[in-house]
Amino acid sequence: MSLLPRTAEEFSSAEYWERFFKKRGEKAFEWYGDYNKLCGVLHKYIKVQDKVLVVGCGNSELSEQMYDVGYKHLTNIDISETVVTHMNQRNAERRPGLTFHQVDATQTPYEDASYQAALDKGTLDAMASEEKGRLARNMLTEVGRVLSVGGRYVCVTLAQESVIKMAVEQFVQLGWAVRLHCLQEECGKEDTFALPVFVLVCTKFRQPMPVPILEMCLGEDGAPTRLTQVSELLSAVREHQAYSVLRKKLRTGTDATSNLSLTLCHTKTGLPRYTVTVQDCPPGAKLPRSNQFAIFIVPQGSETAWLYSSSEGRRQLAASANFRRLLIVTMHRNQEYVDMQAVQSELSPLVMDLAPPGMPANQQVPFLSVGGDLGWREEVSRGVSELSGEYCVENVKGEDGELYRRLVFLSNAAVVQSESRLVLSNTTSSQKKKNKKKPKSTAPPASSTPVSVDSGFLCCAHHEVMVAGLAILGVGTEQMKDAPVSVLLVGLGGGGLPQFLRDFVPNITVEVVELDPVVLEVAKKWFGLRPDDHLTITLGDGLERICALKKEGGRLFDVIMFDVDNKDSSVGMSCPPAGFVEISILQKVCSLLTPRGIFMLNLVCRDSALRKTVLEHVSGVFPTILSRKIEGEVNEVLLCFRGENGKSNAVHILPSLNEAAKSLQSALSSKRTGTNCSPHIDIAELLKDLKVE
Repeated sequence: MSLLPRTAEEFSSAEYWERFFKKRGEKAFEWYGDYNKLCGVLHKYIKVQDKVLVVGCGNSELSEQMYDVGYKHLTNIDISETVVTHMNQRNAERRPGLTFHQVDATQTPYEDASYQAALDKGTLDAMASEEKGRLARNMLTEVGRVLSVGGRYVCVTLAQESVIKMAVEQFVQLGWAVRLHCLQEECGKEDTFALPVFVLVCTKFRQPMPVPILEMCLGEDGAPTRLTQVSELLSAVREHQAYSVLRKKLRTGTDATSNLSLTLCHTKTGLPRYTVTVQDCPPGAKLPRSNQFAIFIVPQGSETAWLYSSSEGRRQLAASANFRRLLIVTMHRNQEYVDMQAVQSELSPLVMDLAPPGMPANQQVPFLSVGGDLGWREEVSRGVSELSGEYCVENVKGEDGELYRRLVFLSNAAVVQSESRLVLSNTTSSQKKKNKKKPKSTAPPASSTPVSVDSGFLCCAHHEVMVAGLAILGVGTEQMKDAPVSVLLVGLGGGGLPQFLRDFVPNITVEVVELDPVVLEVAKKWFGLRPDDHLTITLGDGLERICALKKEGGRLFDVIMFDVDNKDSSVGMSCPPAGFVEISILQKVCSLLTPRGIFMLNLVCRDSALRKTVLEHVSGVFPTILSRKIEGEVNEVLLCFRGENGKSNAVHILPSLNEAAKSLQSALSSKRTGTNCSPHIDIAELLKDLKVE
């Protein structure tokens, strides 16, 4: 039967400790480490000549070991009569000056300011259960009373948040200085607890400090980091605890299905600097004996790529790397990284703690990367949207050597909201064709080098499918040579899709509905959006615009596109919001289409049951649906048609696509409006994998 308490409440019970020590018998129970682990920090704050009150001593050998190295003024108190009797008997001959007393730590008989130090190993944790936090507060008040000016309360604790918060706040209110050490376990040594051990040191001043002194130290000799608020200290504690639990788990086994990760923060600023994800190979994988452990550095700007950001992608990366454990490291925005060697030096002391169990201590650990460099990222703008929160616009160098511009909302920094390819502003179409034959430069452009958005390149594969879907309308064919094409697009993003349509599709007019005015300004300033008579922007809610158009009547569209992200991350569908696929809205959409019209929906749904419901709603309104999955992504594009013959329409649509694709391809290449860019899109390739739903 376990001797550890079943509930926190038992910790503060005198009856529990009586039962505990009777069962424990002669064997010392060392809460949170023995003298060898704690001596460094204890000697730092408690002088040998100090008069020390040891609160809740238990049957720990700590006082005995301190006595043996010169601490002769120790007063040991405990609530348990059993342990006090046992400890006095154990030390009567060998340590006659070491005494133990049955005393309640919340009301001691000692005089005010009679001790220079109070030592507590686990007693605060034992007394600070949620229901009886009053006992712990009373004990701390008593400790404050018996300590002299300059005296220190030294508390060894697991730093459970409610416990450490209560203690720190109490001493901060008294004007004491507070410092917290996180003791590091030696690499490869098994912990008694998964959680790290902390030592709280609170120093009493004659006059209360006007500004709280809060400090955090890593290890017994780590330089203190000054904090301004208790909440910052609690946050630092949580980070150390999370790291320790993760390290404990990784030391004891491997699991190819888990996606354990942690964030490593800058020591001085506290800002995130690296995110480390652990990917293990599946059991039974045939690996060279030397391939135990490796670290893969993801190039800056590539962290959102499927290979690095998705579980399946990381498993694929680990399989190709062929190591028992692969650490996948991404670098954060607003951080400077000198070069690969500097990153390796910075990471090496930390990541070795995450090595797989049983790895030899002298094993060489390689650092892997793409092309041997760190990639490149340059932030060009940052702002705040009332609807979507903080955002940044950044230029990055892709793994293909091209430059890209991205819009990222920092509330979901792992997702690129919009992306466009960049070209040097003085590069013409003919020059770009010549440059294709030249090797890509690994050096980023100088900040002063002018660049522009290549409107002929669609970075999003689902946008390419939507454009290719225009072939089904016959756009570019001889029959529709001069026929106008009207498009209603809900969701602007960076404006890449509507600008492509405007620049390259003959006789087109596009109305875009965008809810967020900040997104519109970003698209115009940074992503090359150029509204005109053929490309208009309506600011407002997409659903309200659909309803208003239905109510007005008379205006129909050849294509209606929904490309709207869902801000509610708790739903298993990130595009579109659920309201956009309600039957009543879909019916309005259908009524706004011309007889030949197409409804195009970008669907991103991880919930199979929810996807089935969406398809039922859509098919209930649109008899013919063609779908196109986007390789390597969750996205799929639904091309939905009006008509009375249901799926039989697909029989007539699909066989004629080859010729239609050629016509659209030709039309796109021949029409360029206000741009020196060419369309980079293969219509036939995009349409060949259409599937009838």
